[in-house]
Amino acid sequence: MTGAEMAGGGLTAERSSGPAEPASPADKAEDKAPIGRLLAPVRGVLVLACVLQGIGAAAGVVPFIAVAELGRVLLAEGPLDGARAWTIAGLGAGALVVRLVLLMAAGGLTHLADVDFQLDLRRRMAARLGRVPLGWFTERNAGQVKKALQDDVTALHHLVGHAYLNLTSGFVTPLVSLAYLLWIDWRFTLVAILPLLLGLLLYALQMRGYGEKMAAYNEALGRVNAAAVEFVQGIAVIKTFGQTHKAHGRFLEETQRFVDYFWNWVRGLLRLSAASEIVFSPLFSLVVILAGGAAFVAQGWMAPVEVLAFAVLGLGFTAPFLTLAYAQNDVMLAKAAAARVAALLDAPVLPERPGDGRPEGTRVAYEAVGFSYDGRNDVLRDIDLVLEPGTVTALVGPSGSGKTTLAKLLPRFWDPSAGRITLGGVPIDALPVGELYRRIGFVFQDVQLLRASLRENIALARPDAAAEEVEAAARAAQIHDRILALPRGYDSVVGEDARLSGGEAQRVSIARAILADTPLVVLDEATAFADPESEAAIQDALSKLIAGRTLLVIAHRLHGIVGADQICVLDRGRIVERGRHPDLLARDGLYARLWTASARAAGARRRKPE
Repeated sequence: MTGAEMAGGGLTAERSSGPAEPASPADKAEDKAPIGRLLAPVRGVLVLACVLQGIGAAAGVVPFIAVAELGRVLLAEGPLDGARAWTIAGLGAGALVVRLVLLMAAGGLTHLADVDFQLDLRRRMAARLGRVPLGWFTERNAGQVKKALQDDVTALHHLVGHAYLNLTSGFVTPLVSLAYLLWIDWRFTLVAILPLLLGLLLYALQMRGYGEKMAAYNEALGRVNAAAVEFVQGIAVIKTFGQTHKAHGRFLEETQRFVDYFWNWVRGLLRLSAASEIVFSPLFSLVVILAGGAAFVAQGWMAPVEVLAFAVLGLGFTAPFLTLAYAQNDVMLAKAAAARVAALLDAPVLPERPGDGRPEGTRVAYEAVGFSYDGRNDVLRDIDLVLEPGTVTALVGPSGSGKTTLAKLLPRFWDPSAGRITLGGVPIDALPVGELYRRIGFVFQDVQLLRASLRENIALARPDAAAEEVEAAARAAQIHDRILALPRGYDSVVGEDARLSGGEAQRVSIARAILADTPLVVLDEATAFADPESEAAIQDALSKLIAGRTLLVIAHRLHGIVGADQICVLDRGRIVERGRHPDLLARDGLYARLWTASARAAGARRRKPE
C-alpha cells in the first residue's frame, strides 16, 4: 500500500501528531457549542424558515378561532349577522391557505439548506481527514469513519430539516391559543391549562436522574454487546477447549443483568408514564374543560357560548407537548452527533511548514529522533540512522522495542517528538504531503483493499494508469493469473465477486506499490503469517518491488534479512546494535540471541508433525 492512497482518511485520535495549531478564544468558545458552530453557514436560512414556520403555525390556529367566533355569532341572541359570519369564515379559510404556503416554504428552505449543509460538512470532513496523520488508520476503523460521515451527519439532517421547525410550531401554537383564551376569560384559562401543568409535573418526575440512568443503561448494553462479540469471535477456540457453556453462560449472565436493570428502571416509571399519557390525552382535557365550564356557567361567571372556544382550542394545549418532546429528542441526538463531528473537524493535522527546497536524491536521515505517543513515555530515543539510496535497512528487535514506530515515522504516520527526518536533505515535514508520497510507498501486513474493482484497487495511487500498466504490475506481483480466474477479471469487485485470501490480498497491495513506483519503500515483513505457497509468491513479488529502491523493512523472521546492507537492532526505543548479519553474530549480543531463538523456532516448526 502506498502512502498516497492512505492520505485521505482517519478519525480523531488521542495521540499527538506534532505541534498543534493554537486555538483562538473564539475557537474555544465555539468548542462549547458544536451545534452552533456547525450550523453557522445555514443559520440565516434556518432563522428565516423558523419565522415563516411561526407565522404559519399562528395562522393554523386562526381556523379554530374562527369556529369559536362563528359559534358566538350563530348562537347570539337576535337576528343573525350574516356579513360577520361570512367574514369570519373567509378569514378562517384564508388562514388555512396562508398556513399551507408558509409551512411548505419553511420546509423547503430547511431541506434545501440541509442539502447544502450536508455537502459542505462532508467536504470539510473529507478535507480534514486528508490532512490528519496516517497513524490514525492504526487507531481508528472504517466503522468509526462511516459513523461520523454518514450516521452523525444524518442525525444533523433531522435537526436542520425538521427539529427546529417542530420546536417553533410546538411553542407558537399553544401560545397563540393561550393569548386568545386569555382574552375570552383569563380565569377559565387557568382551569383549561391544568392538564398541561399536571402533565409537565408528571413528566418532570419521570425524568428525575435520567442522565445517570441512561449512562448506566448504555454501560449495561455495552457489556452485553461485548459478551456477544467475545462469544461469537472466540467460538472456535471455545469449542476446541470445551468451554462453550462457560462462554454462553457469561453472555446469558450479562443479558440477565441488563434485563434486571432495565425492568427495575421501567417498573418505577409505569404508573407515572400511564398517568401522564392520560393527562396529556385530548379526552382528559375535554373532560376538565366541560366540567369546569359547567361550573363557571352555573355560577354565572361565563356565558355558555364561551365554553365552545375553550372546548375547541383548549384541547391543543397538551398535544404540542408531544411534538416538543420528539423535537427535543432530535436535538439531544444531534448534540451528541455534532460533538463527534466537531471533534473530527478539530482533529490535529500534520503540520506543513514552508519548504526548504526540493529534495536532492533519496538519501534518508533520522537525526536525534525521539517519539512519544502520549507526551510522557518515550517510545523512541536519540535515533540516528541513515538510509543510503539503493540499500536495504532492516529493523529487528523484541516485541515493543519501537521498530514499527520507527519505520512509520518515515511516511509520516506520526511526526517525531524530537529531532527530525530528512529526505534528500529536506525535512519531510517541509514537503507537501502529495510530493512526499510520490517518493515513499509502504506495504504492511494489515492489507487495506477498497470495496471497488481490483483494477481500481491496484491503480489507487495512479488512477490514470493504462490497463497495460495495471496488468504489468499485477504480473510482477504474481497475482495476474488469479485475477483472470475471477468472474469479471480485473473488473471483479473486492468483497462481492472477488474474495481473496490473505496472501492474495497482500500481492494486490504489492502490485499497487509496484505501479506507484516510489523510490523508497517501507515494508513490514509481509510473509510473517503466510502459508508456504503464499510466502513463495509474495517473496517473488517483493523481489520485483524492491529492485533498485531504498528499502526499510521491519523484520520478524531474521532469515529473510541476512543479506541486508545494514541491520539495526532496537531495544527499549534505542538502536543498541547495527551492522551486517555476520558482524552482529560475531558480537554475540542481542542480535545473536534473537537469531538463536529464531533458528530454534524455525526448527520446531519443521519438526512439527502434520
